[in-house]
Amino acid sequence: MPGPGAFLFGEEERAELLDVMETGYLSRYGSENDPNYKRKVVTFEKEFAEFSGAKYCVAVNSGTGALMACLAALGIGPGDEVIVPGYTFIASISSIIHARAIPVLAEIDESLTIDPEDIRKKITDKTKAIMPVHMLGNPCKMDEIMDIAKEYNLFVIEDCCQSAGAAYKGKKIGTIGHIGAFSLNVFKTIMAGDGGMVITNDQALYEKAFGFHDQGHKPNRMGLEIGNRSIVGMNLRINELTGAVALAQLRKIDKIVTTLRNNKNKLKEELRGLDGVGFRKINDEEECGTLLTLIFEDKEKAVKFAKKIGATTISESGWHVYNNMEQILNKKTVTEYQCPFVCEKYGREIEYHKHMLPKTDEILERSVNISVGVVDKGLGAPYGISILSGDEEIQKISQEIKNMIKSL
Repeated sequence: MPGPGAFLFGEEERAELLDVMETGYLSRYGSENDPNYKRKVVTFEKEFAEFSGAKYCVAVNSGTGALMACLAALGIGPGDEVIVPGYTFIASISSIIHARAIPVLAEIDESLTIDPEDIRKKITDKTKAIMPVHMLGNPCKMDEIMDIAKEYNLFVIEDCCQSAGAAYKGKKIGTIGHIGAFSLNVFKTIMAGDGGMVITNDQALYEKAFGFHDQGHKPNRMGLEIGNRSIVGMNLRINELTGAVALAQLRKIDKIVTTLRNNKNKLKEELRGLDGVGFRKINDEEECGTLLTLIFEDKEKAVKFAKKIGATTISESGWHVYNNMEQILNKKTVTEYQCPFVCEKYGREIEYHKHMLPKTDEILERSVNISVGVVDKGLGAPYGISILSGDEEIQKISQEIKNMIKSL
């Protein structure tokens, strides 16, 4: 069950794909003088940068790849600590681990995004960066986060994987910090099956991110040059087929986000004022509107309501909650993930265990997601409406929700 972009896959995507298929030229690289080279990836990068208000964009193979490229561009590695919320997809944390850096988990607040107050508590002399995650399409409190980053001379990597199209105080997310990462998987605002993007206004960071995604090459090589490689990189490239779908989806993003916001506002108005339940805090009304989160006054009511809609509380919703990440639980950063190229231990030892973030646990145990645009059991949102829902369906679902809550 997909995100809003997948519901709107249609003739535009097919046309862009056929444009590539007719020539069979699938590589993102080629000569501008070759009529078979359609430049889908390059065009997508240019248009996404323009949409975001960023100077630079590089398309990569996934949101995880985008986060890894961001970390590499900033030179984050062994011993560096990166503060990241405990409520986020596992990729935010695993990308830090694979950079051989140390994820430091921080609490969220009732916006379900990272709590700036807890960021301050988690800073040490090893802290190198903050990774705010615009969770469920809701922008983080970026003013406070950027103030903290400036005070402590820290980098800010915006994890925008769930929030393409959102803005905070008039600026598109991903352009507020030093560098931003996006995802194009099937559950996201716009999708290409898989894929991702890195955006930044810093040319040096762009060149490093680009090099990391393509074996160290400088942007934008056209062909198989030898030499001129700046760093040791990887292969995180996407091909023209992925670029073609992404391009068509990007051209629908304003329609997608406007529709989601309107539908969410209608659903929210129908549910406003119910006893014992409220909504999560929205940090900027230019959020994506992909999900409506209900926060109940106590855990018991939240659990009962979740069962009625065939869902779970957010606390039980899978790999978006640190308590459910068996990959990291009961492990210590240094001993379990030590870089094989470093002989001595580095950094400080941090053990990850269940219930290490009591504020996060308490909020998520009382919270239930209702689908607006992302229909995803993994987010605890198998029930609700979709981007295709009209007023009649919105009223029907809202009435069902009201009846279920009144019966608790």
